[in-house]
Amino acid sequence: MSQTAPIRSHRKPRQSASKLALRAGVAGGVLSTIAVAGAAGPANAEPLTEKTLEMPTLGSLDADLASAVSASAEASQQEALDQSLAAQEKAALEKAAKDAKKAKAEADRKAEAEKAEKARAEARERASRTAARTTLSAKSSSSADAVGGSSSSSQVATGSAAAIVAFARAQVGDAYVMGGTGPNSWDCSGLVQAAYRQAGIDLPRVSGSQSSMGTSVSLSNLQPGDVLYWGSRSGSYHVAIYVGGGKYVGAQNPSTGVVERSLDWDMPSGAVRIL
Repeated sequence: MSQTAPIRSHRKPRQSASKLALRAGVAGGVLSTIAVAGAAGPANAEPLTEKTLEMPTLGSLDADLASAVSASAEASQQEALDQSLAAQEKAALEKAAKDAKKAKAEADRKAEAEKAEKARAEARERASRTAARTTLSAKSSSSADAVGGSSSSSQVATGSAAAIVAFARAQVGDAYVMGGTGPNSWDCSGLVQAAYRQAGIDLPRVSGSQSSMGTSVSLSNLQPGDVLYWGSRSGSYHVAIYVGGGKYVGAQNPSTGVVERSLDWDMPSGAVRIL
């Protein structure tokens, strides 16, 4: 190196005064702007460094969303269940109303049928009684008494006996009912008691007491209106009314009802005369 060559200095070159002035002006402007902004803000504003904004985490958002979805699903399911139950209740009510209407119609039909059958049965019964009375009244006399052999003229009922016999015969065809006292069903002593009431005579209610009334008579000397009995006189189990011509009328049993039969069909044990 030449001794005369210039030696480069290691010092940093000085900046010119104009550049320094420019930098100072810029810095001053920035500081002034910051000062103005601070003065314009709220007096009690907190430094940004002293307040931290809390943001929801991703986990809490997922939990809230899942809860909302679950609640919505449950509400939809409950609504569907309520609608299903309402539909079932409506269907059940409609079916019950339909069944009730059908049952009522069937009951009405049966009631009408039973009413019509009852009317026909009553008509047949009246016709049968009318025919029986006509046949009996046409017989002015009969052959000798089947038991006593007395003449037919002695078997014609008169006075109170006629009323008793006529009432008893009018009930032929009625039903037999234990304890029955009329007007359409009888037991044996109920019929005898009612027949004697036509003659103004009150008899006891049961057969044993009825057969103990009046005077005992022979079966060969019977007259219309006499009370026939089966068993002992004071302990009879069945009674009937002798109507003449060797016949009697009595409420026999549930299968036959009130009938007029010949004495030899079921021979009585004895008889009493109360008239």
